[in-house]
Amino acid sequence: MTRVKRGYIARKRRKKILAFVSGSRGAHSKLFRTANQRKARALVSAHRDRGKRKRDLRRLWITRINAAARANGVSYNRFIQYLYKRQLLPNRKTLAQIAVLDSNCFYTILKNLSCDEIGIG
Repeated sequence: MTRVKRGYIARKRRKKILAFVSGSRGAHSKLFRTANQRKARALVSAHRDRGKRKRDLRRLWITRINAAARANGVSYNRFIQYLYKRQLLPNRKTLAQIAVLDSNCFYTILKNLSCDEIGIG
């Protein structure tokens, strides 16, 4: 079998991996083997954290809605329960933005859910 010199192809592959980890410190950005390990670890973390970010944002939205609802005398649980009862499927991201940016609008939403059912004013 003839000898194959991989030359620029191998160099290109290594340079691509070293470019990926160029922000790392020390040997992790200079030596190919450790850089390759660092790249694999970074990709695993990125994959895991894409799902985690969605969970974290949903928790943040729920916390903001809960704070705004409690400021008006209702718990988050009851607020969402009555939204579902009225067949208004809540978009928590939008509700959280309304709660933070326009408290009067949020109060109006709460008030229109039937003050008797929820127990507002």
